[in-house]
Order: sequence, then C-alpha cells, then structure tokens
Amino acid sequence: MRESLSDNNTPSPPPPPPPLLLLERLKDYGQEDAFALWEELSPEDRQLLIKDIENLDLPRIDRIIRCSFQSQGLPVAAIEPVPESSVSTLAKRTTEEKEKWYKMGIKAISDGKLGVLLLSGGQGTRLGSSDPKGCFNIGLPSGKSLFQLQAERILCLQRLAAQSVNEGSVSTTPIHWYIMTSPFTDEPTRKFFESRRYFGLEADQVTFFQQGTIPCVSRDGRFIMETPYRVAKSPDGNGGVYAALKSSRLLEDMAMRGIKYLDCYGVDNALVRVGDPTFLGYFIDTGVAAAAKVVRKKNPQEKVGVFVRRGKDGPISVVEYTELDSSLASLTNQETGGLRFCWSNVCLHMFTLDFLNQVANGLEKDSIYHLAEKHISSIHGQTVGYKLEQFIFDAFPYAPSTALFEVSREEEFAPVKNASGSQYDTPDSARLLVLRLHARWVTNAGGFLTHSVPLYSTGVEVSPLCSYGGENLEAICRGRTFHAPCEIGF
Repeated sequence: MRESLSDNNTPSPPPPPPPLLLLERLKDYGQEDAFALWEELSPEDRQLLIKDIENLDLPRIDRIIRCSFQSQGLPVAAIEPVPESSVSTLAKRTTEEKEKWYKMGIKAISDGKLGVLLLSGGQGTRLGSSDPKGCFNIGLPSGKSLFQLQAERILCLQRLAAQSVNEGSVSTTPIHWYIMTSPFTDEPTRKFFESRRYFGLEADQVTFFQQGTIPCVSRDGRFIMETPYRVAKSPDGNGGVYAALKSSRLLEDMAMRGIKYLDCYGVDNALVRVGDPTFLGYFIDTGVAAAAKVVRKKNPQEKVGVFVRRGKDGPISVVEYTELDSSLASLTNQETGGLRFCWSNVCLHMFTLDFLNQVANGLEKDSIYHLAEKHISSIHGQTVGYKLEQFIFDAFPYAPSTALFEVSREEEFAPVKNASGSQYDTPDSARLLVLRLHARWVTNAGGFLTHSVPLYSTGVEVSPLCSYGGENLEAICRGRTFHAPCEIGF
C-alpha cells in the first residue's frame, strides 16, 4: 500500500530508493522488474523483498534460465527403442544367477557399502492430503504409512544382512537412509519420524535434506512476483537431488561412511523393495555406473515415461509420456507382439557414488532444466509461466554404462498417485496389489486363507518385519489359517 498522508495533509516523504547495488545486480540479469512496486510497499515489506532477492543466487539462476530457454527447439537425436536383448529380465534368469546376485548384494550391505536415497519432496495433494505423501496410509490392515512400510523393510534387510555374516545374529548392519524433502514437506516429515521414534531405526542413521527451489518465470524469462515483496518459486524437481546432495556435502558424507552404491526410489510406491539385494548384486556384477528397474508398459496410454536410446547405439535416456508422440507410443514389436517402446521408468534406480558425483557436476555445468508451462499465482492473478525442473532420470545420458533390469509389476510396482475413486494408481489399487502379493507368499509358505468377500478383492498383509520378499514365512504360516484381510506378524 502507498504511504498515507500525514495529519497536516502534506504528502509523506518519498520512500528511500531500493539498495543501489542490489538493483544494479538485478539489471545485469534483466530482472529489475522485481522492484517495480517498491514505492507502494510498507517499510516492513521492502525489507522482506530485499531479503528475498538477496537469498537468490542470481548468476546461477540466470544461467539456468538462459540455458533452459536456449535448449528449447534445438534438434535432438531421434529416439530408438531399447531392444529386448539389452534388458535383463529377472524371471528368465536361472536360480543360480539369482542366488549369486542376492549373496553379492547381501555381502555389500553387510559391509556397509549401500546407502538408500528416498525422493520425498511431494505433498499428497492429489490424494486429498496436505501432508507429505510418505505419511499417507493406503488402508492396509496394519494402518501403516508408506514411510513406516519402507522403514520396516530397511530393518528387515539389516537383519538379513547381519544373519548372513553370523547365523543367528541379532545385531544389525545399519543402512543409512537419506531422505530428500522440500520446503513444504521438510518440517512435517521430520516431526512424523520423531513422533514415531523413526519406526525402530536409529535416529542417527536417517539424514533429511531439502531439495532446492527456483524462481518461476514468464514466457520472456522474467521473474513472476507471487506478492509485491516475494518472487514466486517452486521446487526444482526430483532431479534437484543431485544439486542438493552436492550443496549439502552429503556426497562427502556418503564417502566418509564407506558407501559405494545408492539405491534411489520415489516415496509413492507401496511395493518398493528398498535396497533390494538381488538388484544390488546384479548391479555390482555388471559393473555399470547406473541401473534401473523397469516393468513393461501396460498400454500406449499409461502415464509413465519410457527408456529409449537417443540415436542408433546412443545413450539410454527417458522420454516422458507427455513427450512421446502417440504414433510412436502405439508401435508394436513384431517379434513379441508388445509395444516397441515398452520399458517403463518406475523410479527404481541404482547408482555408484562416483557416478553421482559426476552427475552433480555435469548437470550443474550444463544447467538445462525442463520448462513446465503452468498457471502460477502472482500479483496479477493466475499467470501463465514456467516452472523449471530437473528429473531424477536426467542422469542417465551422463552414464558411461547403464543396465535395465526387468522385474514383475505385480511384485514391485504399486503406485499411489491419485485419490480413491480415480481410475488408476490409487490407494485402493495399491492396497489390493500388496494384499494379493502377500496372500501368494502365505499360501506358498503352506498357509491357508479364509475370506468373506471374493479373494480377488482382498488378501493379507505380511509385516515387513517378518519377511522382505516372501522368505522365512514357513515357521509362521505352515498349517495355519488366516482370515483375510488381516496383518501377519511375528
């Protein structure tokens, strides 16, 4: 608001001008409009604006905006499907190979060489909740949140690793859990873990860190003002993990702990096998810098990105479903009868620590972000502009070697993205996938199920504290009858 007149009806003295050095810096980058409403601000709001601008790394942000805009419209190599022969399908591998990989992975875990990296910057907005998405309870019999399910899988994995070294051991091999939050989810995530005593993990084996934010810009690259004294900002995407790990010095922390491999995943998968030892063993055995679990795309319309090659024999990368032309998405592989572009990116990745260092430097140097056109809240109402984001899969083109590892969708991919009542990827569909899988585990272990509704619409929940992937259930289940739905624990 403009300064009011004084009691004697003489105008108030003009406000002091904006700090000259700060204004000149903004002019250097064409962003001086951030001070356009300076004269209308109260003294308090002027100080808020100064602080907001001073907290921006203007040279870096300018570089990101310029490089991202310049990259638009540049020719890119045509995409080619990744052939079946380039993907290792777990179901087609021999029992001996699977056992070898499992033992290699468990050995690396028991030696403290695995870290777990969780991408958890999102809120559950589409689920009808303002809480961090990991706090969400998908309605399992236990009522456990996604965070708790993942924490308990880590606890089980620690126990399996310890027992592999010393039969009957009750000591654990700590797996360090790095959890990336955002400015919107950081405090509630920390409080959620603290109030639940880290779900049985030690507090010092969990490290929280925040992804960055970046100003939203207009179509001509100028800052959009959310209020007269604050620049509109948004999180920099889940690919902001690389810059955040570097700026927070956590890559150095990982090296100091002796970590060599990072299992990286998104929070919204109810069936994620956190730190999967078989996947880790495969990764170590192949000697690649990066790997990803994939599942086959269900249909051309499924809203998942796919792994492709950029050019003939080019690097493996990911094309988002919004960027894949419908004619390409529908192409059929004449040999298999399935889709040609079929390898879905489900955000289940494995990286070497050396490669994470390389990517953090490479992405920062290139400074190319995806431009997402959005309606952004501003002083002019809803303004059409851009949010700038990087994605976790932006790392793959930097990899000197990449491996794709096909797993069963029914066993490892239960996305929780949309509210109940939607057509797909809901808490209800994820819960049913968990219950069905665990029902198979129980019957395979010699247990029996009774049910008052059709079995295809129910099942049982096996506590992650009992079994990581269906193992060691005979003593609990053989000859026993369980009434679905229920939770099976020790």
